[in-house]
Amino acid sequence: MTKLLFMGTPDFSATVLKGLLADGRYDILAVVTQPDRAVGRKKEIKMTPVKEVALAHNLKIYQPEKLSGSEEMAELMALGADGIVTAAFGQFLLTKLLDSVGFAVNVHASLLPKYRGGAPIHYAIINGEKEAGVTIMEMVKEMDAGDMVSKASTPILDEDNVGTMFEKLAVVGRNLLLETLPGYIAGEIKPEPQDHSQATFSPNITPKQEQIDWTKSARDVFNQVRGMCPWPVAHTYLAGQRFKVYDTEVVEGEGAPGQILEKNKKTLVVATGNGAISLRVVQPAGKPKMEIIDFLNGVGRTLEVGDQFGE
Repeated sequence: MTKLLFMGTPDFSATVLKGLLADGRYDILAVVTQPDRAVGRKKEIKMTPVKEVALAHNLKIYQPEKLSGSEEMAELMALGADGIVTAAFGQFLLTKLLDSVGFAVNVHASLLPKYRGGAPIHYAIINGEKEAGVTIMEMVKEMDAGDMVSKASTPILDEDNVGTMFEKLAVVGRNLLLETLPGYIAGEIKPEPQDHSQATFSPNITPKQEQIDWTKSARDVFNQVRGMCPWPVAHTYLAGQRFKVYDTEVVEGEGAPGQILEKNKKTLVVATGNGAISLRVVQPAGKPKMEIIDFLNGVGRTLEVGDQFGE
């Protein structure tokens, strides 16, 4: 059996880990994941999805705040792993750790060299890409710049958002890794260098990027909203208060950007720089996430055609 260290954090990573655990060719010596974090309004401490899987399988778990310079580093290097598999781990790996094993590969949720970085799925949707994918690549010191072992793609549909694409690509990545890792380990698959001149980047989404720019086209606003759902969530302002938008639909209509064009008991249509969108799922300040019909029958009753979204 090939002895592995697995490093990952979110549900995407957990799906890949489950695949490796179900495959009799691999022995997971230890799992490295991010520390437990306080989440939500109640600040409840929550384990990472990868930690939950590791606990269910009685695996050794490491959770350094920062792997570089940690006490855990020496322990990991002493475990005698043949290789490392990472998937959305969220930290850089030191060269000495990479050099301590026979191979190290990453399951990256983009079709490299496009969208190197921490938010590839977000940017693919925001930019209106027609497909997304996964690349299995060798790990090097430079971020997501290693040679490519294999790739697989899947369409991005209008009904997709970040959440659904993460689920789809986790399965794509799991299957691709299990299909190609044996051949790679055996030396039957020769990794292909990336064309670095074609590289694009997908850094973590900033608060400024979350804010809806109503002067953009309806399609761009539609892509932004689904490219940030269910996290970090696009927002605008209504009467000076933050107003989150989770789901929209492109519709016909023209008017001043951010202006309400149509309002009835079930529909709220807002103008953009080109076209309009119908809001479908929203969250007013201080309220829970809700369908637009519930908003319009509640705190949104006082809105009128001509009212304005935005700062």
